[in-house]
Order: sequence, then C-alpha cells, then structure tokens
Amino acid sequence: MNDDDHVCLCFHVTRHKVMQFIRAERPKKASQLSECYGAGTGCGWCRPFLEKMMQESDPAEAELPEASVYAKERATYRQK
Repeated sequence: MNDDDHVCLCFHVTRHKVMQFIRAERPKKASQLSECYGAGTGCGWCRPFLEKMMQESDPAEAELPEASVYAKERATYRQK
C-alpha cells in the first residue's frame, strides 16, 4: 500500500494522513485515531490495520496489503 492509498475507505483517509497524525499527536490508544478524519468509525474494516500502524515505532513500517487487494477484501467483509 502506498502513502496516498486509503486506509479508511469509508472516510477516504490515506495512509499518509494516519502516519502524520500518529507522529504529531502520539495517540495512546488506537481508538484515538478516530480523531484523524473519522478513521475507523465506519464499517470497521480498517481498525486492525490502524492498530498495526500504531504498534510500529515508525508507522510507515507497518506492512499493509496492496490497495487493490485491500479494497477487494473489504468488499467481501462488508457483504458478510
């Protein structure tokens, strides 16, 4: 996943925005990432990925799937 790809597909929050938010605000809990343009408050698909980004000492190091795979898996998730 590139920095300009959306991590939160519901609210179109990019990986870059989340990384910048983590670096600037230093949230203590993943739920605080909702302050970053509402990330994680829609369907819930991105929450595990947001948590993964928070757990890394450098959020850019978090390995996330390619954008096309990510979107396809989210579509399956939403159908269930």
